[in-house]
Amino acid sequence: MAALITAENLRQTFGSRTLFEGVQFSINDGDRLGMIGPNGSGKSTLLKVLAGLETPSDGLRTVRKNLRIGYLSQADAFDPGDTVRSAVQRAAEHLPLDPHERSTLAEIQIGRLEFPDPDQRAVDLSGGWRKRLSIACTLAGQPDLLLLDEPTNHLDIEGIAWLEKTLLASGLAFLVISHDRYLLEQICNQVIELNGMFPQGSFRVDGNYSKFLEKRAEFLDGQLRQQQTLANKVRREVEWLRRGPKARTTKAQARIDRAGQLIDSLAESKSRQAENKRVAIDFTSSQRRSNKLIQLRGVSKSMGGKPLFAGLDLFLERGERLGLLGANGTGKSTLLKLMTAQTDPDEGSVVVGEGIKVALFDQNRAQLDLSQPLRTALAPTGDHIVFQGKPLHIEAWSKRFLFRSEQLDLPLSSLSGGEQARVLLARMMLTPADVLLLDEPTNDLDIPSLDVLESSLLEFPGAVVLITHDRYLLEQVSTSILGLDGGGSFGFYPDFDRWTQAKESAARAPRVEKSATKVAPTASKPANKGKGLSFKEKQELDGIEPAIHQAEAEASQIQASLSDPAIMADHVRLHEQCEALEIVQAKISQLFTRWEELEAKQNPSG
Repeated sequence: MAALITAENLRQTFGSRTLFEGVQFSINDGDRLGMIGPNGSGKSTLLKVLAGLETPSDGLRTVRKNLRIGYLSQADAFDPGDTVRSAVQRAAEHLPLDPHERSTLAEIQIGRLEFPDPDQRAVDLSGGWRKRLSIACTLAGQPDLLLLDEPTNHLDIEGIAWLEKTLLASGLAFLVISHDRYLLEQICNQVIELNGMFPQGSFRVDGNYSKFLEKRAEFLDGQLRQQQTLANKVRREVEWLRRGPKARTTKAQARIDRAGQLIDSLAESKSRQAENKRVAIDFTSSQRRSNKLIQLRGVSKSMGGKPLFAGLDLFLERGERLGLLGANGTGKSTLLKLMTAQTDPDEGSVVVGEGIKVALFDQNRAQLDLSQPLRTALAPTGDHIVFQGKPLHIEAWSKRFLFRSEQLDLPLSSLSGGEQARVLLARMMLTPADVLLLDEPTNDLDIPSLDVLESSLLEFPGAVVLITHDRYLLEQVSTSILGLDGGGSFGFYPDFDRWTQAKESAARAPRVEKSATKVAPTASKPANKGKGLSFKEKQELDGIEPAIHQAEAEASQIQASLSDPAIMADHVRLHEQCEALEIVQAKISQLFTRWEELEAKQNPSG
């Protein structure tokens, strides 16, 4: 099988620093490759090299002839006047199609995007919807290979589920950089880690993320045993050298040379192991023994006339770790603002226990002054901080969060998103707290940092309220779930799976209720006589919903066929399928219109 793209001994430097070297792998048709690695290991840079946007310092990038690459960067960029529709249409401009076909394909992508208003300006979209639009634009170019850099950033859990479904349905080969462990588990058939701790600069495993973890542990265990064996050999050779043999024979000289090689090999092995550092996260408790920390009684809140939640009772106690779930805009961050008195409830009360200390991680990082140097942000009062009653120099403190000495005088604006997140976590650790409020703390954090964050939250004796799209972290940490639907309703659930089941049931309920309440008369209101439907119209109404189901299934089948490379390569068949889809979509629209007409006639009073 011919490779779509091949990397051979790629190396990239940034000033005097080497980001990665010796990287080599290929991507073939059918490969669904997930890439992980510590912050700063060069993953985004490598993706740009593969996309042809940057030139490597050394090595070779080989691409199959006429390969179309779809590249998604972390930053979403649209023209100022772009709407959803115009952005997707422009992304398909290079395709060898006539304007009608190009417009139809754009509409298909917009339909898959599930956008409520295709004419909405891109600049007015939330971060999650902008990310969806970026993904749709990338797919609209009909690529052969997708290169995706952190596509889950800004997506809520429902958006991530949509992304999983979209990528798997596309049938395309892809390389995705992600720290979302569930995503890697669900969609990837290979995982590669970019990390200087590996002899070739990377480690690749066939299989999903759990398989990767097993093979990685085996490899590192073997490396450790090899290092211990090497260390024992070096120890024996050093002892021999110290005895100073009198006769420097050729044989003795060869042994001296061998000892030097062993020492070099051991130093190289230890240097690679040093790359496997982890951020040290340890939240400080105030040690206050009070159980009643924060109480919300009958709290209601609306934003812009839209009810977020109403009549909410919530009592936070020590040891509770509450996960907040809901789509973007359902009021999760607003709930945290109520707990920190940044906003007031419309109704009800919020009571924070006397002397209770609350620490907040803000997803927008508004607490950070990006013009400040890292040194000042980590140690505001001088070159020392006091952590858990012990003084620490700024150099030692910064190393806990994997910062290098030369970074201390750089402004926060020059740091990566993951590094800025680590600054916020460092500042939270300096303040003893009874309650931790964490609003998307996982954004931009690498997997080793997520593992440490998880352990720290489990060990924290106070209460935790956690908003995150990291389903793995949520499932591991949360003792209960509060789900918000954005329409004023909410529910408490024991775990993530129960919340998911409730969401799926709610999604199915409206159609059943619509059919039952609109077709069948209620017990308290007799059916209209003489003004209702004729016998023929009743038969027509009874058959409309099944007809809609059948038409929607037909439309889904046609949309799926449009992803078939064979059809995409056949201009005539593609044109036929596009026309067929337009006909079915028009039929669905007519059926819904007729359904509304008959419903209105059957129930004229509404």
